[in-house]
Amino acid sequence: MSKDSTLAPFNSRKTSGCEICVAAIQMTAGPKVPANLKEAARLIDIAATKGAKLVALPEYFCIMGMKDADKVTVREEAGSGPIQEFLSGTAKRHGIWLVGGSVPLVSSKPDKIRNSCLVYDSSGRQVARYDKMHLFSLELGKERYAEEKTIEAGNEVVTLESPFGCIGLSICYDLRFPELYRSMGKVDVIFAPAAFTATTGKAHWETLIRARAIENLAYVIAPAQGGHHVNGRETYGNSMIVDPWGIVLDHLPQGSGVVLANINQGYQAGVRNSLPALKHRTLHFC
Repeated sequence: MSKDSTLAPFNSRKTSGCEICVAAIQMTAGPKVPANLKEAARLIDIAATKGAKLVALPEYFCIMGMKDADKVTVREEAGSGPIQEFLSGTAKRHGIWLVGGSVPLVSSKPDKIRNSCLVYDSSGRQVARYDKMHLFSLELGKERYAEEKTIEAGNEVVTLESPFGCIGLSICYDLRFPELYRSMGKVDVIFAPAAFTATTGKAHWETLIRARAIENLAYVIAPAQGGHHVNGRETYGNSMIVDPWGIVLDHLPQGSGVVLANINQGYQAGVRNSLPALKHRTLHFC
């Protein structure tokens, strides 16, 4: 647990409420889907063995291609394909809820994908899909990114009820748009799978995650890509789980691994009762 835990309004370990172990998977994915799925399976096995009931993979866990268009060549129809079969089968085998950080799905444009976060319950049934709404663009020195060239943006906010509370889904660059999270309503757990660049991550990653947790009084689970990829890209890593008070419960700086923490609905309710900011909102947007 973070040294910042001393700043909590009360000790979560003394708060009544069921604790549920959750995990954020960190990867340094490459251009080959089968190899990435094998590594994801290894890390999920570790998380499940350690007791995680809710596990999340990072954005692009299944492919970080040599060029941006590579993900278009492995896109899948909704509901079928080896990546989705892997997610469903893995969730069922371990009896966990599994969040597939992002999967390239067919879009209305033949040269683009939908960058989709898929959620599977413990029976292996897909229970939610969120298509990334905000597409990353950056021109900074030699770094150039333009997701709109290969991705078709989504247009729907997605939340779902689960045994862990109300879940809100987002992906990476969405973190910079707090209005998305306000549009979710009162959510208990926010997912933010990502592949932040080393440059932007160093500057903003932790700040953005902790801000989203604090302003929504929600747990934020942020699995990330972290390391040097075959294609030359460097991602920031620092996958983390943050509690409703903004405390970093666990994190991993770089490389493949598993971030683990317990979420406690009783603790969350106590924080919300102590600081009822969600009830004090005066501006509401459609």
